[in-house]
Amino acid sequence: MKYYIIAGEPSGDLHGSNLMKGIRKSDPEAQFRFCGGDMMAAVGGKENLLKHYREMSFFGFVQVAMNLRTILGQMKECCRDIEAFNPDVVILIDYPGFNIKIAKFAHSKGIPVHYYIAPKVWAWKERRVKAIKQYVDKLYTIFPFETPYFRSKGIEPHFEGNPLMDAIAERCAAAPVEAEFRKENGLDERPIVALLAGSRVSEIKANLRFMAKLAQRIPTHQFVVAGVGWISKEQYEQYTADLDVKFVCDKTYELLQISEAAVVTSGTATLETALIGIPEVVVYGIPWLYEKVKPYLLKIPFVSLVNLNMGREVVREMVVYHPSVAEAEQELRSIMEGGSKREKMLADFEELRKIIGGAGASDRFAADIVNTIKSHSK
Repeated sequence: MKYYIIAGEPSGDLHGSNLMKGIRKSDPEAQFRFCGGDMMAAVGGKENLLKHYREMSFFGFVQVAMNLRTILGQMKECCRDIEAFNPDVVILIDYPGFNIKIAKFAHSKGIPVHYYIAPKVWAWKERRVKAIKQYVDKLYTIFPFETPYFRSKGIEPHFEGNPLMDAIAERCAAAPVEAEFRKENGLDERPIVALLAGSRVSEIKANLRFMAKLAQRIPTHQFVVAGVGWISKEQYEQYTADLDVKFVCDKTYELLQISEAAVVTSGTATLETALIGIPEVVVYGIPWLYEKVKPYLLKIPFVSLVNLNMGREVVREMVVYHPSVAEAEQELRSIMEGGSKREKMLADFEELRKIIGGAGASDRFAADIVNTIKSHSK
């Protein structure tokens, strides 16, 4: 069968590639056409990649407004490509600003639409629920708490676990031994605190300087920024150049695996850090105005996926205008070796893993997609 898959972000590329591997197991004759990245291209072939996510990543109102003509052009090109490929199913991976419009198009052409990794409509832009209900044939969720939410909206979601477990298991198993990793990346013998400042330039600007200042307060540890390859090293160094902070690129899981603790922005990274078993503090500097209107816009009690999945505060969240470095230091020390909150947090992370489910989710989701399309085509 023929599968058209659209991912517009690095995480979508990762999960898309694992889903494609799973589809191949259930459908060895699978043909792919996709928008994504290098990992998806490694599975489905570079010749089948229409657009790389680097060309599609526009976030925030200003970026979208400035690049509206480009975005609309990409949507039209994608729609034409879908029609030419004539797939048995269109699989959309998160990225709702783009993908929901593609869902509407595919639905209008009678092509089944499966949404893999549901948009976070429970947090913001809940109006998208109506479009999901209207244009999506099957919705796949990766967090247990999403099931009752979507059911309350008249949508029956399908949950098979979280594909992060597959990505973490694969990468951590292949990680070099700690001594080699430290030597290859210029790290000394001090215990490591990982700094995960986000995967977008705007997030780095909002968070990294504040995070890096912690290195001055805890010189017994080395603070290491987990960078991403699509953002230049210079973008990070402008906030850390005068501080004792190290840098590694595209090795987040490997770095976390040997870290004592981490300071993390909100987002998927909070869950990844917890699932690897590293105590963390969640910090996100937000504009003054957003801090004032946050209680009226945010529909959820927490911002970190750890706390949302556990239904209570497991990790401390400092999502404020101008976070306090002194307060962050206090929280960080409490989860480092010997800290008062460390053992409780590690025990909570064990409970979290049970809630999220074990490895193999990508294959289970893939098998369901293949079986669903086969049953509908009979």
